[in-house]
Amino acid sequence: MAIYEHSVKAMDGSMVSLKDYEGKVLLIVNTATGCGFTPQYTDLQALYEADHDKGLEILDFPCDQFAHQTPGTDEEVHNFCTGRFGITFPQFSKLEVNGENAEPLFAELATALPFEGFGKGLKAMAMSKVAKAVDKEHGDKAYIKWNFTKFLVDREGNIVARFEPTADMAEVKAKVEEVL
Repeated sequence: MAIYEHSVKAMDGSMVSLKDYEGKVLLIVNTATGCGFTPQYTDLQALYEADHDKGLEILDFPCDQFAHQTPGTDEEVHNFCTGRFGITFPQFSKLEVNGENAEPLFAELATALPFEGFGKGLKAMAMSKVAKAVDKEHGDKAYIKWNFTKFLVDREGNIVARFEPTADMAEVKAKVEEVL
């Protein structure tokens, strides 16, 4: 599957092939350290601890494209995430998910499962307004609408679900466990 053809930059600068994760269920997330959704790291870590032994890998890709909510170096971001949230899942080098320099992995994920809205409620309405500015900035390459967008990939490399940051983490957990 095409997902395994991608290589991504590790925090140490080396390239990591997603083929290394073949046969695993992947939850691929673009993250931020200073976002209203940053507390989702707690839920992601709990999910990782519960299901890693069953074959789940959470791949964390910090991104600074949304209101510059991920300042600092890769090392500073990693220290924040491990110190504040105790994350133990793989964290990669900061990248871009939108625009001309978008990481091809995220372009593929978002093209396979395009944005369908933030859902209902006040948070969703607020996010829709904010996302419009991102869309204007990146045009047809505005693949991801905000931090903590999650893509679920099954053991065969099929992209099976997209969760916007406003999705309830219980819904994410249920779908992950169904795919496992």
